[in-house]
Amino acid sequence: MLNARKVDPDRAMVLIIDLQTKLLPQIDGATDVLVASGQLIHGMAIFGLPMLATEQYPEGIGHTHDYIGRLFKQYEIPLLEKMAFSTCCEPSVKDRINEIDRPQVVVVGIEAHVCVLQSTLDLLAMGCDVFVCADAVGSRRRLDYEQGLSRMKQEGAVITSVEAVLFETCHRSGTEQFKRLLKVVKDPGLGAAIPVV
Repeated sequence: MLNARKVDPDRAMVLIIDLQTKLLPQIDGATDVLVASGQLIHGMAIFGLPMLATEQYPEGIGHTHDYIGRLFKQYEIPLLEKMAFSTCCEPSVKDRINEIDRPQVVVVGIEAHVCVLQSTLDLLAMGCDVFVCADAVGSRRRLDYEQGLSRMKQEGAVITSVEAVLFETCHRSGTEQFKRLLKVVKDPGLGAAIPVV
């Protein structure tokens, strides 16, 4: 029997939270967060996982960073606006999560101690297994980042990394998907210019 605490490509989805232009320059390690998020998107697309993205109040915080926005278009990832900090408290987003109907949610985005934290807590309350990629989330202050991750772990989320999630999703070597995944691991941007924030 598969471990419910391990990412399963038949049961998982990806939620990308608020990687927006006006907030990213203030995020500690923002470039690393963008690169890791992009790597996750490229990798999960190999396995056909459903993905969903959000923007928090884009009129004030700006739209999604171009580097990630291009991936949304490339992989046809739905992008929904929200005003609530938690994705699960925004009816349009919660409805889409329910439509996707996957019991595992892999989460990346910003900020770790606000929208990512509140979304994770609500997803857990909905009965989901939540996997938070520590290298693909961020906050303005290191303390808030660390406390956000600590709180999510304490409440039952799995704190992991993008590469760990990708290899859990792949399950085995020697397949065509594994070969494609290795390219993403070796070159997270698949040849694209890595953004500097």
